[in-house]
Amino acid sequence: MFPALDLSGKVAVVIGGTSGIGKTLSLGLADAGANVVATGRNAANVDAVAQEIEARGRHTLRVTTDTRDKSSLQRLLAACLERFEKVEVLLNCAGKIKRAPTLDFLESDWNDILDTNLTGTLRACQVFGEHMLSRKSGRIINIASLNSFVALHEVAAYAASKAGVAALTRALAVEWSRDGVLTNAIAPGVFRTSLNADLLDNTPRGNELLLRTPMGRFGKLDELVGAAVFLASDSASFVTGQILVVDGGFLASGVSQ
Repeated sequence: MFPALDLSGKVAVVIGGTSGIGKTLSLGLADAGANVVATGRNAANVDAVAQEIEARGRHTLRVTTDTRDKSSLQRLLAACLERFEKVEVLLNCAGKIKRAPTLDFLESDWNDILDTNLTGTLRACQVFGEHMLSRKSGRIINIASLNSFVALHEVAAYAASKAGVAALTRALAVEWSRDGVLTNAIAPGVFRTSLNADLLDNTPRGNELLLRTPMGRFGKLDELVGAAVFLASDSASFVTGQILVVDGGFLASGVSQ
């Protein structure tokens, strides 16, 4: 491995790191050498991912968290500092989505999505950012979306939350970079998972998403790992406030034939 991409000895915390993109990135950071604490709300999932991290020869902790509860994030940080004395990488992957016509969208659902996706990201950045600022060093990686840039049909709350994540990422970069804390985001394109496979393969929406992707296929989750490792590594020491898009060309697409 190129030495500047080696994460050996670094300590990374992945919020929402026990399923989907978060789990893939947790294991990818561990494969790159980091000790990884993958956390979420479900204790069984936390334990299962911890076992996979340990099987790679890395150290971890088993701590549940909920981004809607700042005190749970504070307890997570305290546990990490007791075990590892530092946290060098924070990866914010917790998120939720609900599709419905905006005219009928319940305000309670809107608030829930914003609280998890945007305010939850802020809470984690505040808790771990304070620690990183005290050390004059740290990497924060948020998960943005294609919806940070373009609208998709009937997911207004999700779009608003992810546009906010992109804006928050830039704002924190402006505030914290001089003190050694670099904040960036990854914006995934369309990736097939067990939850969305039927939608992607058997609906007009899935067909349109495929047509809009110049590579002619959907992403594989492990194709996001390189972006996360890069942003967490010393190779990204002069990269901050950026939204790294991994989308098979989706945002570049106009007329493709």
